[in-house]
Amino acid sequence: MILVKELYQKYGKELGLTLVVDAVDLLRKIKIPEIYRPGLSLTGLIKDEKRGQIVLFAAEEMEYLKKLDSNTRKHRLRGILSNQNPAVLVSKRLRIPLELLQICLEDKIPLFKSNLPAMQLENQLTVLLRDQCSKALSCHGTLVEAFGIGILIQGDSSVGKSEAALGLIERGHRLISDDIVQVKKTEGGYLEGKGPELTRHLLEIRGIGIINVAHLYGAVCISESMRIDMIVKLEAWDDNHFYDRVGLEEKYKELLGIKVPEYLLPVKPGRDVVLLLETTVLNHRLKQMGYNSAKEFNVKLLEAIATRRRLSIETQ
Repeated sequence: MILVKELYQKYGKELGLTLVVDAVDLLRKIKIPEIYRPGLSLTGLIKDEKRGQIVLFAAEEMEYLKKLDSNTRKHRLRGILSNQNPAVLVSKRLRIPLELLQICLEDKIPLFKSNLPAMQLENQLTVLLRDQCSKALSCHGTLVEAFGIGILIQGDSSVGKSEAALGLIERGHRLISDDIVQVKKTEGGYLEGKGPELTRHLLEIRGIGIINVAHLYGAVCISESMRIDMIVKLEAWDDNHFYDRVGLEEKYKELLGIKVPEYLLPVKPGRDVVLLLETTVLNHRLKQMGYNSAKEFNVKLLEAIATRRRLSIETQ
């Protein structure tokens, strides 16, 4: 959800928007990420009310409205617009009918002109609205990209998340965000992560402080956003904890209703965490391609046990 004021301030220049009148309610919420083109509704054929959407008038609608007398024009526009519409847009700087202006003033509906053609304006605005209205959350962790896979590294404070990310960057991989990762669910049904603008490209290393990865390693080692394909949880080694040594059990963590593969990686002095992270990523890619080393080993093990039992029975 986004306010009309935020849309205008952030993307007004990109969309070529100009506010026609000031005495309007710019704090209206845009709850539906869709654009409504009146079309046949201007003829009086109103099948369903589009009360929660931004209404876009293009050349076709304006040409039709010109053919109507003033009373009919106002009546038809009243059948389309209401106080629930967050805003009204007019494309290509077309001449705005007086009746449309009056309705927007009466209901304090923000009325904008755009210098973009209707199709381009509708497409760009729809993409922006869906991006802004998608489900999102913020989580603690470090997001990096390695071998084309987005890895969200999580774990307790001071376990070594940032140091692991720095090691990956040294090997040519990329940083997306450190400490805070903003996660959103996209239209494609996957999770995308990025960093807050304030801390973008920055990495905090205890004992050194904050470093700018883009300045130190170059623009090739950073990225604005990345799909989250897997989660690796770093955990201080515990001798009393049983760690999986085969990898048959697959674990998942649910974020915004999407299950993401999760791997537990215990760390202690002497373990090359960066190498282990790279190996985990490559093994994850193999699984995506249909090759599972743990399952293959398990099949061979079962076959070996069955063969040994058969030979044992035959020799009796």
